[in-house]
Amino acid sequence: MSANTILPIDRQTIVELSKSRREPEWMTNLRAEALELAGSLELPKLEKTRIDRWNLRSFGTYKAEAALTSLEELPESAKALLQDEGQGQPENLLVQKNSSVVYHSASDELAKQGVIFTSLEDALVNHADLVKSYFMNVISKDENQLTALHTALWSGGVFLYVPKNVQVNVPIQALFLTDDAEATFSPHILIVAEQHSSVTYVDNFASVGELNNLVQNGIVEIIVKAGATVNFASVHNLNASVVDLSYRRAIVENDANVHWVIGEMNYGNVLSDTTSVLKGNGSNSDAKIICVGTGEQKLNVTTRAIHFGKASTSGMITRAVMRDESTAIINGITKIEKGATGANGEQTEKVLMLSPKARGDANPILLIDEDDVKAGHAASVGQVNPDQIHYLMSRGITKEEAQRLVIYGFLAPVVSEIPMEKVKSQLQSFVERKLGQ
Repeated sequence: MSANTILPIDRQTIVELSKSRREPEWMTNLRAEALELAGSLELPKLEKTRIDRWNLRSFGTYKAEAALTSLEELPESAKALLQDEGQGQPENLLVQKNSSVVYHSASDELAKQGVIFTSLEDALVNHADLVKSYFMNVISKDENQLTALHTALWSGGVFLYVPKNVQVNVPIQALFLTDDAEATFSPHILIVAEQHSSVTYVDNFASVGELNNLVQNGIVEIIVKAGATVNFASVHNLNASVVDLSYRRAIVENDANVHWVIGEMNYGNVLSDTTSVLKGNGSNSDAKIICVGTGEQKLNVTTRAIHFGKASTSGMITRAVMRDESTAIINGITKIEKGATGANGEQTEKVLMLSPKARGDANPILLIDEDDVKAGHAASVGQVNPDQIHYLMSRGITKEEAQRLVIYGFLAPVVSEIPMEKVKSQLQSFVERKLGQ
């Protein structure tokens, strides 16, 4: 299989685009190498999901967008996604529209602390050596065809660097918006938290209009150095004409923490893979995932923790609600490597089906290569309990309201523990919208 059969682009075009964007030579070469790899690598093999049957050809081409002069130029639906923290307009915000970043704001306080928050494209120009140290080192370009294509085609994106001992007390935000099916939409998010630093990053993915099977092929790489903490929240709400492919991975060093909150509120097919590599002793990861499937959606959602460090801990909670003829494959994987003594990994996956035609599959997997560890899992797949509905209706509650209460009770173990109030309210709003409530 050649790259030309996959993409409407060739090596020369990739090289010319890279040079026109003033990218360093190493990035130009990396893009070209990745494009060649994409022609020979296979698609990822997903549990019980034939991704090769999805429409994965419409990656678009790079199209520069005009910068926004004001956030008021955004669609109302997009503006509603931004967290203002009671200050009117967000201070630390990056907006990407289709292929390019169109708005960027960073507070003076961030600059004083030495925090770098900018587009990845600008970081390649102004902080090239720093980016080179980390870019595509957490996720490799040659893992599969999708990671190779991303490496070749990524654009826009975020670079967030937090120096040693710096505590960022306000959320860093990004909005990724697509409304052009012919434009590449493959942001790359790179977050580096140096020793004993902390930061909260929140993003939203949104779409406007019909996009003719556009593919969002995004990657998140997070490096959490010793004693640091990264809180990462991402809510995806792309329409049915967008296929959403998202790989997220963090490397967590000694006594460091990564906390994931992921809301898969899309209407099209979804591949979601969120992984914590617990490299350091005493490292910790926590993942809370919510999915809602509607129509004929196909979701393959994997949450993974790989323990290398001694006394490392991981927790994973996933809740999926499926209606209509949607299908969800929910995978939880805890891998404890030899030598990770004292590790503790816990996971729970639950799927609630609201329709007899909906399908759900929860796959808890424990892979243990060390004796002195703790690990546990729980999984369930089922429909709404009619006894619960009947009980609530007997107390004068309508059937629709009773179903709503049961659904929110099912999601509560995840939603109630989300520390970011704006993210929590967004997820609740999207759940109501997707379930027609």
